[in-house]
Amino acid sequence: MKNDIPIYDIQNLKAYKHDGIFVSRFGHYSKQHEHLHSAHRHTFFHLVFFTEGSGNQHIDFKEFDVKPGLIYFMIPGQVHSWSFDTEPDGYIINFSADYLSSFLLKPDYLETFSFFNGQPDSQVIELPAEVQHTITSIFEDILKEGQIEQPVNDDLVKTQLIRLFIEVARTNSATQKTNSYNHTLLKNFRNLIEKNYAQLRLPKQYAELLYITPNHLNALCNDFLGISAGALIRDRVVLEAKRLLINLDLRVSEIADKLNFADQSYFIKFFKKYEGITPEKFRKLNTTQNGN
Repeated sequence: MKNDIPIYDIQNLKAYKHDGIFVSRFGHYSKQHEHLHSAHRHTFFHLVFFTEGSGNQHIDFKEFDVKPGLIYFMIPGQVHSWSFDTEPDGYIINFSADYLSSFLLKPDYLETFSFFNGQPDSQVIELPAEVQHTITSIFEDILKEGQIEQPVNDDLVKTQLIRLFIEVARTNSATQKTNSYNHTLLKNFRNLIEKNYAQLRLPKQYAELLYITPNHLNALCNDFLGISAGALIRDRVVLEAKRLLINLDLRVSEIADKLNFADQSYFIKFFKKYEGITPEKFRKLNTTQNGN
């Protein structure tokens, strides 16, 4: 679609010795792919560690600073853009959804890291100085492995990548210490929302699927996230509405239909209630400012 938000596949960014992964210094990457500064999506996992630069970025329409020592992670499907005030540098790694699958016995391994949960506030992390040094060394080792003349040792690269995840996760260890049963419930609730947000809108519908009471589900969300179960469902619907509104080839009525609203009028009232502006106003603001 001519006016649709661009979606990039890992094959669009080949530069490493394996089709499933792309690794580069960020300064070079930023200059070579200036079209990626405006709003776009990926079909792959994506992470950037900034060592230089300033500005801001948007992840799923939430704004975050760009500054040295900051690392962020993204999962496939999220909407992203950058705006730099000073020239950035650092490291970037993109890897396909199945890049680690043959290496790990647990298919949901990445889900054990909070920064791969698809929630922007958990995905942007400012690293302590001592951790920055460790992370920089890991990135350099991965880059060196891609530069040697011999075929790249994928197991070594994958091991370094997993080590990077673990080192970053340790900086958030306090937030990881949750009751494992409740943590699993919350993860399963979020997974169910991701699959069913357009059809199921009520907490009691999800509680039934999780074999718990609506009150238990609501208490769980309030305790760990500070919001109700209903708000979590609603926020996912609003997010998808925003993603669809960036596609200028979709009429508002079509978006209302995709999200299973009874009619366009109800969708407009719903969106305005929670965003403070109409869908058309949101579309205008977010398609005339480099996508965000």
